[in-house]
Amino acid sequence: MDIKAARRTERFGARAITCVYWQAGKCNRNPCSFLHRETPIPPNTGYCNGNSTYSHKCMKKRHSSSNNKSSPKHNSKNVFIRKMGGGSLARDYQKPSQSICRYWVNGNCVRGEHCRDLHSWFYGDGFSTLAKLREHKKVITGIALPAGSDKLYSGSTDGTIRTWDCHTGKCVNVVNLGAEVISMISEGPWIFIGLRNAVKAWNVQAALEFTLDGPKGRALSIIVGSETLFAGDEDGVISAWRGGSVSISPFKLVASLNGHTSDVVCLAVGGKMLYSGSMDHSIKVWDMDTLDCKMTLSGHADTVTSLICWDSYLLSSSFDCTVKVWVATEEGSLKVTYTHREENGVLALCGMTDVDAKPILFCSCLDNSVRLYELPSFSERGRLFARREVRSLEIGPGGLFFTGDGTGLVMVWKWLDEPKVASS
Repeated sequence: MDIKAARRTERFGARAITCVYWQAGKCNRNPCSFLHRETPIPPNTGYCNGNSTYSHKCMKKRHSSSNNKSSPKHNSKNVFIRKMGGGSLARDYQKPSQSICRYWVNGNCVRGEHCRDLHSWFYGDGFSTLAKLREHKKVITGIALPAGSDKLYSGSTDGTIRTWDCHTGKCVNVVNLGAEVISMISEGPWIFIGLRNAVKAWNVQAALEFTLDGPKGRALSIIVGSETLFAGDEDGVISAWRGGSVSISPFKLVASLNGHTSDVVCLAVGGKMLYSGSMDHSIKVWDMDTLDCKMTLSGHADTVTSLICWDSYLLSSSFDCTVKVWVATEEGSLKVTYTHREENGVLALCGMTDVDAKPILFCSCLDNSVRLYELPSFSERGRLFARREVRSLEIGPGGLFFTGDGTGLVMVWKWLDEPKVASS
């Protein structure tokens, strides 16, 4: 304690005031005229705080709880808060926060282990970080792992495609496209890159490269299904390519699917159907054999940001802060059977199974977090945090998964054989 605070305590005793800025983790005064500790509690109250014991009974209770293996594990201690009511002092248990400390993120949290927010980039059990790939300068818009390759590819709005060695985590090649990478996927040995007014196709095994015309404006979403390549653009059109001349190009533009009135943001394939989500708030269902639109689904109140097919269900997310689960009806249409709500808009969805073959849904939100839910219950398994929103989610072999955020960071994660509570 500094001299001014010591004099204040000497003069006022238990009435000395705790610095509210210190409590918030952002006091930058040294010395500060207020206390940088909690206001003392009079002795013999029977209450217990983190550093001292006011009754033998309370001490025994603390000791037994500290040895309880089933108690929750977090990077901070159990937090108690004081409340004044009815003329007496009460202390209530408050669960540790599930939010990351923004002061810790910026490197200036002064509360240390006493901070009630997380000092960790993730929490949950059963997974951990393997590597951080830092080279891109802007938003990660795609992550790809071509079949038969030991390389990871990442695309960014900084105009580059980077190649990473999966064994060393080192960047081994950089291709400067001279234009923003809008979207990127891989299918077999091919990598497809969405650009403005075009899609690039790379075959990493045969070292072939083709430029496919068709999209009007940015190619926002790409997917492959039924030996057809689809790309949705900001003009509301979905371009479709199928096998062409091997000597000229293996891709031939065969159709332009019209129906949406605004940007086609996301695409998904399930069975023989193509699903498209748009800024017009709708989802359209297309027959991939005939390329005809079979139905339009209206359920979201904002942009449909992501679509995935899981089992016999279609899952959709939106900036309206919901994830909707659609199921087929006897009449052949689709209806919403469940709506999961988030506090913030949802950017992207991705699905995989953990080491116990339990289906896990990744849900990236606008608060710079990715929520992990076990399906079908939507019980939370953990969260991943980032400095900026996570726009790219990708699944790899052997329990690997990848995230790419708005700062240009690619994170490599892995499910663990033995579940472990995250702390760093």
